[in-house]
Amino acid sequence: MALADNTSCAKSSEDFPFPEIIELNVGGQVYITRHPTLVSVPGSLLWEMFTQKNVRSLARDSKGRFFVDRDGFLFRYILDYMRDQQLVLPDHFPERSRLQREAEYFMLPELVKMLAPKLSKQNSLGDDPCQSDPEELSPNADATRNLTSASATLPSAVAGGPGGAVTTSTGAASTDVRRAGFITIGYRGSYTLGRDSQTDAKFRRVARIMVCGKTSLAKEVFGDTLNESRDPDRPPERYTSRYYLKFTFLEQAFDKLADAGFHMVACNSTGTCAFAHDQTDDRIWTSYTEYVFYRE
Repeated sequence: MALADNTSCAKSSEDFPFPEIIELNVGGQVYITRHPTLVSVPGSLLWEMFTQKNVRSLARDSKGRFFVDRDGFLFRYILDYMRDQQLVLPDHFPERSRLQREAEYFMLPELVKMLAPKLSKQNSLGDDPCQSDPEELSPNADATRNLTSASATLPSAVAGGPGGAVTTSTGAASTDVRRAGFITIGYRGSYTLGRDSQTDAKFRRVARIMVCGKTSLAKEVFGDTLNESRDPDRPPERYTSRYYLKFTFLEQAFDKLADAGFHMVACNSTGTCAFAHDQTDDRIWTSYTEYVFYRE
């Protein structure tokens, strides 16, 4: 009897090579979930991955977690859908088209259908602010919806000429109908200064340029170069201080602000100093600098 029990246990282990609780590393984001959740949709990519018997064929990270090379932030919505086959998105969700692409990759046709109708209802002027690419719209949704009637009454100074200069196209609206507001650019920098002269200074490249301000203005100015991954669900008319740019050249950021009609109105900087090593007089200076831009 004991031998039969051991044989049964060995067979069960072979049939179910995965543990009950599974850790996933999806694009650098760690998720912990149950095995039944991952196989809840037959035919999906996750179902195929976690029903196979050859566990060694699956990629793992340095800590042994199963690795999936996809968007780690959007995967939370994929995992939510796997739990109960329902789609619940936050208000003013800006990445619907990207989530639909993720659903296609994970082979979830029902989720793709849930996302597709909301996209098909969007018209060319973007009546619904919860679309996938709000940065392509005018920052003022109401002004965009009423652009046809507004073109007859806008002053020539704003419209850039006769009433015919303002069209109903999205690109013209974002260029001609501009809203006033502030955008703050901030960055941290550091350099090491030797004991004898400033010629020994070693500067570090700017690691990240932060963007603070109203979401709609930031998207209008920086477009695709704006990284929203740290605050993906921010509504267009709300403020954020968590966006940053995908490039690290301050001059490039200044050029984009100047092209959008912004002017620098203030700046400030703070700095601290510390010794690099106890045995040397080399000093490390670190600073944080902000530039405030305004458009009337």
